[in-house]
Amino acid sequence: QVQLVESGGGLVQAGGSLKLSCAASGRTFSSYNMGWFRQAPGKDREFVAAISRSSGSTYYADSVKGRFTISRDNAKNTVFLQMNSLKPGDTAVYYCAASISQYTSTWSQGRAYSFWGQGTQVTVSS
Repeated sequence: QVQLVESGGGLVQAGGSLKLSCAASGRTFSSYNMGWFRQAPGKDREFVAAISRSSGSTYYADSVKGRFTISRDNAKNTVFLQMNSLKPGDTAVYYCAASISQYTSTWSQGRAYSFWGQGTQVTVSS
C-alpha cells in the first residue's frame, strides 16, 4: 500500500511557475514508477508526466514538454512536478499516482496506476 498526498497547488498568473510535491507513505516508494495526471472541469483526466523508479527515464505529454519537469527523491519518498511558463490551459486538479508496471508504454494510461493522491488545484489566470 502507498498513500500519496499532493501539495503546492495554487493560483498563479500566466507565465508563472509552481512546483508540486507528492509525498508518499511506506517504505516501498522506490519500487514504484510515478506519474502526474490532471483533470480540468468537464474534461477527461489526462497524462502529464511520468518518471521511472530510479529516475533514469522520464516521459511527458506533448502539451507540457519543455515547460514541466518531473523528478523524485527516493530518500524523501517524494515526487515533484516543476511547472514553468504556465498557461490558462494548464488549469486543472493535478494528481500523482504510483505504478508497478514496468512497461513504459503504459505509463501514460491511468489504468496502469494502482494508487492515487487526492489532488491539488492549480489555477492559471490570464
